[in-house]
Amino acid sequence: MKKPNIPAAAPEIRPGQSLELLKELHILTRDGKLNQDSRRKLKQVYHLLQFIEPLLPDAETLVDHGAGKSYLGFLLYDSYIKNRASGEIIGIESRPELVARSRELAARLGFQRMRFVASTVEESFAAPELPARVDVVTALHACDTATDDAIRFALDRQATHIVLVPCCQAEVAAALRARKNESLGQTPLAELWRHPLHSRELGSHLSNVLRCLLLEAHGYAVTVTELVGWEHSLKNELILASRRGAPRQNARERAEAILSAFHIENLASRFIY
Repeated sequence: MKKPNIPAAAPEIRPGQSLELLKELHILTRDGKLNQDSRRKLKQVYHLLQFIEPLLPDAETLVDHGAGKSYLGFLLYDSYIKNRASGEIIGIESRPELVARSRELAARLGFQRMRFVASTVEESFAAPELPARVDVVTALHACDTATDDAIRFALDRQATHIVLVPCCQAEVAAALRARKNESLGQTPLAELWRHPLHSRELGSHLSNVLRCLLLEAHGYAVTVTELVGWEHSLKNELILASRRGAPRQNARERAEAILSAFHIENLASRFIY
């Protein structure tokens, strides 16, 4: 059987990459070619994989929360798992139609060690088909508190590595607005969130700062960086956490102080435990 050729104009594609998968991801056109937009998308995809690749050599089980169409899981499996003797990727997605689509695609590609579970992140805590311990937890563009649920899941399953790209954080911004007048009367710093746009942006930033402190309080070393250039996405913050076993001693106290300073103590149960 004649193997499909990688187009000469697409040397960026890694050797051994499934061309059928790249077509499903709309990175390759149906005739196996790259255009300018898809070449940019491929570059972004490989950039993300470069961050995750160092976490995978000893990882046996990876759980991808809020998987959507499971593009990340498929790319990780195709790039790093399919040629190994062991290793499993589990995609968790609340929309059954996307789970069904991912199962069909995995079967068609022969990706036998991919599983898909129809569940919200919160419901996944009690899902009997999920292992008691996992090695890597990812949550890319999980909206609002779903990122926090993914962190709680990772801590509960003693994940060695956690990869997060938070999205659409609204809870902290709402808490800031709820006590805005009180805060304005107490500190000029409340000007930082007086306007709705500023409260939204500050709420997003505070959410991620508190998430990092929570992870550090549980013994994770945390790195925060850009996922892609800001010209491609405003939801661009990548949080990488690896369990080191030695908690940052003042992380919990710092989180408590931040919650108090911004009058959002009612969110303590989400960020301190």
